Amino acid sequence: MTTSTSRTFFITGVSTGFGRAFSEAALAAGHRVIGTLRNEAARAEFDQLAPGKSFGRLLDVTDDAAIERVINEVESKTGAIDVLINNAGYGHEGLVEESTLDDLRKQFEVNVFGAVAVIKAVLPYMRKRRAGHIISITSMGGIITMPGIAYYHGSKFALEGISESLGKEVASFGIHVTAVEPGGFRTDWAGRSMVRAPRSIPDYDETFEPIRKRREGYSGHQAGNPAKAAQAILKLVESDNPPAHLLLGTDAVKLVREKIAQLTSEIDAWESVSLSTDFD
Repeated sequence: MTTSTSRTFFITGVSTGFGRAFSEAALAAGHRVIGTLRNEAARAEFDQLAPGKSFGRLLDVTDDAAIERVINEVESKTGAIDVLINNAGYGHEGLVEESTLDDLRKQFEVNVFGAVAVIKAVLPYMRKRRAGHIISITSMGGIITMPGIAYYHGSKFALEGISESLGKEVASFGIHVTAVEPGGFRTDWAGRSMVRAPRSIPDYDETFEPIRKRREGYSGHQAGNPAKAAQAILKLVESDNPPAHLLLGTDAVKLVREKIAQLTSEIDAWESVSLSTDFD
């Protein structure tokens, strides 16, 4: 696929999974990609994907000062960032009662604070140019929930809200903001990338242990194809009127529709109580 307009993408977390798929698709379409990685060997390898078009940068998204330095260096030396894709993140699996508050802080530090720090570093440049597209890879888990990944859901719900609100703040500047919500895709999310809290409370064994085993076995067998997700992202970027939310995957569409139907049912059932709380 070759697009009519060449863009410069800044994508976080391009070593594997979605980040690598997005990078390869953008490069194949004739775009330039600056990708962030965590070690020098991976950075050098990314540079060689498409010499002169792929640019690896070492970056830990929990390092606010480093984020600002890298963005400033890219804007001044490599080129204006047209598309930001906040992709770096991970999943924490663990019951709320068994997971520590430090686990929660770490989950938010990467999935929320890291993403927002990158947005804040890029935004002044996009605002000055009155153009740009900010894409945050959240999850269907930013809209629906499943047991055992509450901290992950919390981080993705937070990023969803920030993304949607930001879109309303910057629309008049010609900047688009989209939260992309994938379902199950064959990435490392449920495998080596997932942090799993140790078990400690037997009361949960009967309900949670089967869920953990299914999730472990699910890795590598998901229906979603990351390469096809990457093509969807290219269509999103080419749109003159991109959506605030984009679901990816049949499971995401199905489960989010079920969530909306459930919410509608609850609102209808409790509407009289909801409406009873205003001053007369």
